[in-house]
Amino acid sequence: MKKVEAIIRPFKLEDVKLALVNAGIIGMTVSEVRGFGKQKGQVERYRGSEFTVEFLQKLKIEVVVDDENVSSVMNAIANAAKTGEIGDGKIFVSPVESVVRIRTGDKDSSAL
Repeated sequence: MKKVEAIIRPFKLEDVKLALVNAGIIGMTVSEVRGFGKQKGQVERYRGSEFTVEFLQKLKIEVVVDDENVSSVMNAIANAAKTGEIGDGKIFVSPVESVVRIRTGDKDSSAL
């Protein structure tokens, strides 16, 4: 099993959600996060004053899938989240040793 984490632009959430549902993914976790990469923040104006927002709002999507579904999930997220501009985000994949569904006690693949 693998955990796929994607950092995306907030307005792309609905597109990514639909792409994951179409890829057969039933559930996901979404968190509001802040960060920066090559964008290095952005300059904003408020009441005539300029200031730099160093940490930009992003969303982190987390999905745990069987190994054979990783590439389709990554492709679905990448295609749905892409705008072609700096700041589209990143996708990270890491191994998951075990999963337990608390309600039923199901383990590993049956818990997904």
